[in-house]
Amino acid sequence: MEKTHITYNDKISRQFVAASVGWGIVGMLVGVIVALQLSLWQANLGPYLTFGRLRPLHTNAVIFAFVGNMLFAGIYYSTQRLLKVRIASDRLAAFHFWGWQAIIVAAALSLPLGFTQAKEYAELEWPIDLAIAVVWIVFAVNFFWTLARRNEKHLYVAIWFYIATIITVAVLHVINSLAIPVGPFKSYSIFGGVQDALVQWWYGHNAVAFFLTTPVLGIMYYFLPKAADRPVFSYRLSIIHFWALVFIYIWAGPHHLLYTALPDWAQTLGMIFSVMLWAPSWGGMLNGLLTLRGAWDRVRIDPVLKFFAAGVTFYGMATFEGPLLSIKSVSSLAHYTDWIIGHVHAGALGWNGFMAAGMFYWMVPRLYGKKLYSVSAANMHFYLGTVGILLYVISMWVSGVTQGLMWRATNASGGLSYPNFLETVIALRPMYWTRLIGGTLYLVGMIMMGWNLWKTARSGQAVDEGTDVVIETPVADASQPSWSSILLGRPVMIVSIVGVLLGAVAIVNALAATFIIVLAFGVAFIGTIALSTGDKSKPAWHRLLEGRALLFTILALIAVLIGGVAEIVPSIIVGSAARHTTTTTPYSGLELEGRDVYLREGCYTCHSQMIRPLAWETARYGEPSTPDDSIFDHPFQWGSKRTGPDLSHVGTKYSYLWHWQHMRDPRATSPGSNMPSYAHLASERVDFASLADHMTGMRIVGVPYTDTQIANAATDARARGREISAALLADGHVRAAPDTELVALIAYLQRLGHPTGVTLPGAAPGPSTPIANTQAEAP
Repeated sequence: MEKTHITYNDKISRQFVAASVGWGIVGMLVGVIVALQLSLWQANLGPYLTFGRLRPLHTNAVIFAFVGNMLFAGIYYSTQRLLKVRIASDRLAAFHFWGWQAIIVAAALSLPLGFTQAKEYAELEWPIDLAIAVVWIVFAVNFFWTLARRNEKHLYVAIWFYIATIITVAVLHVINSLAIPVGPFKSYSIFGGVQDALVQWWYGHNAVAFFLTTPVLGIMYYFLPKAADRPVFSYRLSIIHFWALVFIYIWAGPHHLLYTALPDWAQTLGMIFSVMLWAPSWGGMLNGLLTLRGAWDRVRIDPVLKFFAAGVTFYGMATFEGPLLSIKSVSSLAHYTDWIIGHVHAGALGWNGFMAAGMFYWMVPRLYGKKLYSVSAANMHFYLGTVGILLYVISMWVSGVTQGLMWRATNASGGLSYPNFLETVIALRPMYWTRLIGGTLYLVGMIMMGWNLWKTARSGQAVDEGTDVVIETPVADASQPSWSSILLGRPVMIVSIVGVLLGAVAIVNALAATFIIVLAFGVAFIGTIALSTGDKSKPAWHRLLEGRALLFTILALIAVLIGGVAEIVPSIIVGSAARHTTTTTPYSGLELEGRDVYLREGCYTCHSQMIRPLAWETARYGEPSTPDDSIFDHPFQWGSKRTGPDLSHVGTKYSYLWHWQHMRDPRATSPGSNMPSYAHLASERVDFASLADHMTGMRIVGVPYTDTQIANAATDARARGREISAALLADGHVRAAPDTELVALIAYLQRLGHPTGVTLPGAAPGPSTPIANTQAEAP
């Protein structure tokens, strides 16, 4: 045995805390700005500071800059103490910190400039995606290297969640970011249409699960017991919580696509597994709250415990609401509405934001050897944040339900009660202003926290904590089970055998979905019971597994991959076959360039392109969307929010002149619209020289462009542009250069709903049609 003193690298945690607080304030300031833009369209400052460009900046800043830096701060701090070892490499940790900040800066610059893949939560273009992969691999190497050097053999529950986070985020990011570059900051996703929708929401949902949930749960399991000075309520419950969560969560992504063109089997799987998430999610919430037993008297006076208790409660609320929204009947009302915005922000502000605040208020005094500068300011932050969240979430609940009910309302004759989409936009304005007030209060609380932590750091000095560790010389012990005996233990064998039976049933009879689901519940029950119990005369199986980091990691990876492979692979195979039988023709060169403008301006943040087979929706927009409609869309554009109407069938619904006027001044054609002006597109030129490269890239991902189409791309696009310019001149005496971005955008919009293309420049209704009759579907 050898006794040694270990000094932890707490500098890296101090750096990530400072970055998280700074970027958090920036991200939430941008959030307040975009909330203002929805309430007051004049707040859009084009072309770079419009809602469509700033909204992705807001989401990326809050998720990856604020929460991301917070996660790294907590993981580095807790991992070293749980493993009783200094982080393996200070240089790799420093590279991780500065590399992550460089990625954030690149995102902050590129998104307002319009460099985007237009995939929700994954907008960053391919060079930044590569950088993310490199930095994440460096982080993973340092983490698992530290695991290998640990002086504490047993892996505490927080480490389990960190392992699941690191491996799953890597898989999600790599697969969803697969794209073909066609320029320095331009690429096309290799997935298209239905397949891209499934992959994107497999990523999008599980980015929430494994970036915003599992690592924060690990932080909860470490910092909450520390702050409360109480042990975790239930070790067995933590086992069930972990394995059930990582296995079930990965299946739930399709619940974002209910009633869409996604195959019914995938929708059903997503809904069922989402409902199943109630159990492990609430198990984790109860484990956190019950850890506070015996410490509730301190919650009244301790801001750290206030934030933790409220944060875990918001986790419970969000994980109750999520499965509720995944039920088809509820989704038909809530999807595309502000209800979803309220749900997302209850989790982001209440769960992530409050857990971050509690962790910072606990960590910073210890990182700088000084008591918190102002406890009263921290308490004020808590109350401001709580009121801000409630105003935000409740206003969005009311707004969302109002939207859903107005869209589906019918009159006595069976027609729509509110055929003009703008009636809903106008009705929601009070709720948008209330949301703005709530967000501003939350931002003020964040600024107060930044000031409080800065004053605490200034009044103290940086402290790197350490501990004395007794290092034992490894001795071979024949009584210790081998890795193979653990791998072939009862829990793994039970789950494997029943899993094989489920697969056999699915292959023999594809209609046996109900039977499979019932058996899945049985597997979950039997597996978790087996995992959490053991013969009292010897260590439980899971306790042995907790001492084998590599084996634990492999099993966690398998649990995560099962759901992804089962959902995505069949969809890709079927989708590839469908391309050989489709009657849809690819976009023309000018339409493709117009679509790129649509993506760049963030139009997908306000408009959907997916008509669900619901009576009120088909009455408003036309026939339901089919997989063929978006088969050549890379990326897909089904959308997740309707601030404006669906555009699936907008093609030739309005004249070219109407679109020209609408994009330059939306209020001229649609009084009351909150859409920003895109007048700058009338003077910006399309780069036809790059069109052949764009079409070649699309051909690589599966769009059947011919050599002739690619060779004549620029010539054909200019000819089509001249046709549209001639129509504008004839209809409204508008002189438009045929190579402007607005002409290209109009070409794309007129194509929507016409799978075989638009051949004539004219479109009804013409310019003489009264505005009152044309604004029913106006954005």
